[in-house]
Amino acid sequence: MRSAPSSILLRRMPWENILLAALLIFSIGSAAQSGAFRDLDNGLRNFSFALRSSTASGQIHVVEMDAASVAQIQRWPWPRSNYAGVVTALDAAGARSIIFDVDFSSASDPVEDAALARSLNKAAAQIILPTFAQSESFGSDRQIDALPIATLRQHASLASVSVIPDSDGVVRNMPLGTITAGVPRPSLSAQSAGVAGKAGEHFPVDFAINPASIPRYSFIDIADGRFDTSAVRGKDILIGATAIEMGDRYATPRHGVLPGVIVQALAAETLLGGIPIFGGWEFPLLVGAMAAALIFAQKTYRRVVMTSGMGAVLLFVADIASYSLVNVEFRIVAGLLLILGSGAARAGLLLYRDLYRAQRIDQESGLPNRRALREADGSREHAQTIVAMVANFDAIKSVIGAEAIGSLMQSLAARMGDQDLIYRVDDRCLAWISEEGHETRLEKLTELRRELRRPLEVAGKRVDPAIVFGIAAAGATAEASLAASTALANDKVWHMHEAAEQDLLEQQVSLMGELANAIENHQLEVQYQPKLDLKTNRITSVEALVRWHHPTRGYLSPDSFIPLAEKSDHIADMTLFVLQRTLRDLSQWHAAGTEVKAAVNISARLLTSQVFFEAVRAALAESETSASHLIFEVTESATMADPSAALRALEGYRQMGITISLDDYGTGQSTLTYLKTLPIGELKIDRSFVENAHEDSSDALLVRSTVHLAHALGLQVVAEGIETKECLDFLREVGCDLAQGYHVSRPLPAPDLLALCQRYTGVASPPERSAA
Repeated sequence: MRSAPSSILLRRMPWENILLAALLIFSIGSAAQSGAFRDLDNGLRNFSFALRSSTASGQIHVVEMDAASVAQIQRWPWPRSNYAGVVTALDAAGARSIIFDVDFSSASDPVEDAALARSLNKAAAQIILPTFAQSESFGSDRQIDALPIATLRQHASLASVSVIPDSDGVVRNMPLGTITAGVPRPSLSAQSAGVAGKAGEHFPVDFAINPASIPRYSFIDIADGRFDTSAVRGKDILIGATAIEMGDRYATPRHGVLPGVIVQALAAETLLGGIPIFGGWEFPLLVGAMAAALIFAQKTYRRVVMTSGMGAVLLFVADIASYSLVNVEFRIVAGLLLILGSGAARAGLLLYRDLYRAQRIDQESGLPNRRALREADGSREHAQTIVAMVANFDAIKSVIGAEAIGSLMQSLAARMGDQDLIYRVDDRCLAWISEEGHETRLEKLTELRRELRRPLEVAGKRVDPAIVFGIAAAGATAEASLAASTALANDKVWHMHEAAEQDLLEQQVSLMGELANAIENHQLEVQYQPKLDLKTNRITSVEALVRWHHPTRGYLSPDSFIPLAEKSDHIADMTLFVLQRTLRDLSQWHAAGTEVKAAVNISARLLTSQVFFEAVRAALAESETSASHLIFEVTESATMADPSAALRALEGYRQMGITISLDDYGTGQSTLTYLKTLPIGELKIDRSFVENAHEDSSDALLVRSTVHLAHALGLQVVAEGIETKECLDFLREVGCDLAQGYHVSRPLPAPDLLALCQRYTGVASPPERSAA
């Protein structure tokens, strides 16, 4: 039997994962290229700033032109001698550089300008004055370059103080240099940090630095000498406006609105750690693609969530680490969205898988179901569907309980081969697709039935499932199940479905209505199959079997109408007909000098019926035959359906004088210990254990042990299904009491049965049989 992994139900489609991942990468990459994630990246950067919060290096100090200074000086613009005094004071204190973020592009009082020029000229510290570009007028695109007046710039270096906010008005990046008056110039922050760069290049400002940690001094305090000179020695001093009324304020990502000089100081602090590099979004997207490959390989929701979550966290942490360690700032939202989107997509695929499998898995046993079989590939020329039916399913269920049936079917499937190609197509049926040749297939079924007859341990109890097989064309599961039912009815290992059986099934609807008329109009007849006494070699008992000769359809197999009678209200009438005819024939045989007993089959439905019980009593009262010549055959499952009611009924029949025979022993779950509680006098071993007992050691052991133990309990043993002399000889050897089967005789009408009985004279072998 061919095998495959359980995922055959959900054929693995790697291209589906690949295409979905490629679609995600392309869509997210295109969106990132268009700038769709800019706001998300900016928001994530703000969060990163908060996590990386740090203090300034202390190299950059700020002299604030603050409100206190404005109040003290009391005029604007300030006289430039005030700036001269501050330059002199800072230079005397040993400042490394003095950097102005103050507009000196217009001349003021010549005396004041000259005073500042002299101060700048005398300073030992590096002096940096600002340049910037401004619009010519409101709404104009033309820029005017603003430089310090000539008398001042000849004593200083020039640096750009241009600030270029993003489109939303927030300053996030600063230039390394600009071109003013046709000359490339470093930005004020680059000049302060001593960093070289190209004009037009920008860098991201590290707003993780806390602006409150930058050392600050009031302008007026420096001018009046009220500061610790040692604090500014060797430092770079930025001088700029912080008073609100002076304007020059900018929105920033983390710290809200800041004065321009503080923004310049933060930019300079950023460059002191090296020039930050824009890493872009491409590399994080590549990392996200690698994480997506791992995510799509996961097979459980838990692992998908864990992998996605860990991937997103690691990418975020790696971004923070990359800035802290190598000064590279990435745009990671594209990568994060790819990771999280892959997680969502994979979870969706798993949900689809679960829904797909739920529709194709039998929930009780965990095996693939009928729908899965219908969708399976069985397209080869000789492929066929095989159904294995548990013949004694109801009896097993009554013993192990409904909750253990799933385990039973799993165990059976495991014995049949790999469970992944075994399907549960009905409560009692398993199926698979066979692609072997016909002869090989039948040989394997015979071997498989022998294997399945070994007891199973289910729910702590040993059970002996009886299996029959049905064969039909691939895809014809219903027909294969019907064939298995036919095999069961005919005591065959297997049966192959034929078109005529389908016609028979359709005829059953009309037969249901005709059965009552058949009973009333004496279309039914009773035939008798002899039971040979193996000690005396005489016919001492028979089994009454009903036959129907239909006026238009001809002879009908019992399998075509007895199950219908079982399902309808006709079984009682039919059984009473058989009982009355049997009592009549017994009386005639006894009158002819042939003493035999006759067995009548009693269905589970009738066993506990009080109405039927009284009808039997009445039939015996009207008959000349003693009840001691009558045997009622009941099945194991009939006694187990309602054990207490069955026990009372059997006891009642025994008190009438009727012998109780337990039919089909071995196909149910009865133990001989349990049988001690039943008022039975005879045990009938099922033909499935008898027909090969002379050549099958396991069957031989079962038959031998059953005979010995039954005798120990005082029970007579009948073996049915004897079709060869070798089997009959084996039964004599093990001490079986009675044998029934075609080797003894086929079922016969009453007159022929009488003749057969008279031919048995006690010799060791049965006489030659006529072609009955």
